[in-house]
Amino acid sequence: MSTARLTTTSYVVLGLIGLRGPSTSYDLKRAVGHSVGYFWPFPHAQLYSEPRRLVDAGLLDVTSEEQGRRRQTFTLTDAGRKALQEWLREPVTEPMQVRDVAELKLFFGELASEEDMRALAREQVRQHSERIAVYEEMRSRFGGIDEVRARLVPLRLGLAMERAAVSFWAELAEELEEAAADGAGS
Repeated sequence: MSTARLTTTSYVVLGLIGLRGPSTSYDLKRAVGHSVGYFWPFPHAQLYSEPRRLVDAGLLDVTSEEQGRRRQTFTLTDAGRKALQEWLREPVTEPMQVRDVAELKLFFGELASEEDMRALAREQVRQHSERIAVYEEMRSRFGGIDEVRARLVPLRLGLAMERAAVSFWAELAEELEEAAADGAGS
């Protein structure tokens, strides 16, 4: 086994295969789209290159179809399971990362028109409200299934964050609307 440097994407691949069992890169892409992709976005092209790298590192095994599409199916090795478990055991010391373009635009908001900032706030209320609806539907649909119950725990955090975002942006939208009304009345 090589001493390949493992990235967060490495652990996403190892973890998904650990949860799902043998998987193709396409299986991983679909699984990300229905799970961790909601809170850990990354280029899906990595789901095609990373498993091969993990095979070279001895953390995954691969079998290839002899005919047809010649799909490659990846399976977690004992070394891969051990690497994943060691990563899960490590304390998280980094601050939570939120890369939100709307928040970045808000930071530079004094360079924008007041109407653009009001539109930004209204749009964020709409988008975060839609995400809450998606998350609530997921919770309703999968909450009673014992096999996935533990995987839904992060959904609680996602819902709390989305509700906080709706609250923040709705309050800001109201402040901006009131400021515009006060300015128009002057």
